[in-house]
This record gives sequence, structure tokens and C-alpha cells, in this order.
Amino acid sequence: MPRLLAALLIALLPAPALAQATRPATPAAAPPPPAAVLQAPYEPQLMRLAEIMGALHYLRTLCRAPETGAWRREMQALLDAEAAGGERRERLTQSFNRGYAGFEQTHRTCTDAARLATRRYIDEGHRIVVDITGRYVN
Repeated sequence: MPRLLAALLIALLPAPALAQATRPATPAAAPPPPAAVLQAPYEPQLMRLAEIMGALHYLRTLCRAPETGAWRREMQALLDAEAAGGERRERLTQSFNRGYAGFEQTHRTCTDAARLATRRYIDEGHRIVVDITGRYVN
């Protein structure tokens, strides 16, 4: 499942292009907002996906899944595809870390609840990817 999410994200979510109209500037015209302020319309979903990946990274490691580093690699692929640097990369990283830390504080051993949370997060992550790709892919 992690490979599916990464493949969908990398293949179907190119970095958003910022369209700029060419019109003469007037002295009274306000300057355009900095690029960091402009966000993709799917930004909240992307932040949630990063948080889910952080939680899954912790939970899969806790439950000793065979692909314990897979979600960290998927997050790196997401960062490479969506945020080469800057504030957006930092926000995605913070979301990933928040997801990781949330479960780190409450789960010390692999329990049925941890396994259930893993399944639910995989399902939610899949729904987010399907929604983003269905709405925003050309």
C-alpha cells in the first residue's frame, strides 16, 4: 500500500504551477503575494497526508512490519515531488513529525489498537490520494 500512495503522488501530483498574467504594472497596483503565501488548493489534504505518513512510520516500526522504513521513504518522495525547499517543506515535515509524535506518546507496544489505527490511517491516506488525484490531476 505505501508504494501505491507514493506512485500516485509522484506520478499524478506535479508541483503546482503559478500562472502569472502579463499586464502592465500601475503605480497603484499592489505587488503580487510572495510565492510562499500561494498554496495549492489541496494543501490541507497534503498536510493531513504527511501527518498520516508520520503516524504510520511510527506504528509500522512499533509493530515490526517488514517495511519499517517505507513510510519515511514515502514522505521523502512526497517532499521531493511537492516541496523542494522553503516554508512548505517545513510545514510538511512538521505535519509528519506531529503524526509520529502523537502515537509515540501513547503507544509503547504493538497492540490491537495500534494495528487498527494503522489500517484506518492507510484507508484514510488512500482516500486522500484518490480525492486529490481525482480533483486536481489534468
